[in-house]
Amino acid sequence: MSLRFALLLLWASLCAGCVLSGDYNPMKTSKGRDEARTAYVQLGLGYLQQGMTERAKVPLKKALELDGSDPDANAALALVFQAEMEPKLADEHFRKALSSRPADARILNNYGSFLYEEQRYKEAYERFEQAAADTLYPERSRVFENLGMTAAKLGQRDVAQQQLEKALRLNRQQPRALLEMAELSFEDRHYVPARDYYDQYNLLAEQNARSLLLGVRLAKVFEDRDKAASYGLQLKRLYPGTPEYQQYLSEQ
Repeated sequence: MSLRFALLLLWASLCAGCVLSGDYNPMKTSKGRDEARTAYVQLGLGYLQQGMTERAKVPLKKALELDGSDPDANAALALVFQAEMEPKLADEHFRKALSSRPADARILNNYGSFLYEEQRYKEAYERFEQAAADTLYPERSRVFENLGMTAAKLGQRDVAQQQLEKALRLNRQQPRALLEMAELSFEDRHYVPARDYYDQYNLLAEQNARSLLLGVRLAKVFEDRDKAASYGLQLKRLYPGTPEYQQYLSEQ
């Protein structure tokens, strides 16, 4: 609602200009068109955040009618099509956004996340690398987290650990990076660091099938039978049909 209200205020101010200056039309000025386009994009993103992708397209289409090459509008529409599981359209609009603003770390990171989702890991890694080059990007820790996760998918364990460590140096409050580091440390039989990463993860995020299985394994290493049993029961109750639960049964 606040975004819609902001848009109404914008148009009210534009109309007020029309009244005060007779035939003045703010949409004929670059400033007026820029303000309207920005408002349309914000409204579209607001709808997207609420899960209303069809509604989101309406203001984003209007934004692109004002400027078809606008990177923010194209990037937002790419996210809409990604949410609607239209990968070809999402890819098309991500590329359009980057053709106008090729060094935008936010768009590069979002595009990389889309490529990761599509299992196009090599391309995703390249986009994340480009995003990480912006040393002033406020979400840079997320980019390094994404680089680490992608490197793991590419089978580059050492690179994955390096990138995840960078991510955690910038921001320790990243559950995905913590869980991945716990997993990698456990696989390397570095059990104390694995437990430390795991404990930090537990403070920040809810358990999932993967984390519960790792919890069982760590509890067994440290001979904590009660904790191992507790994690095992949670895995059975919450995720009985998962590969993690089947793996848990095979390890008993």
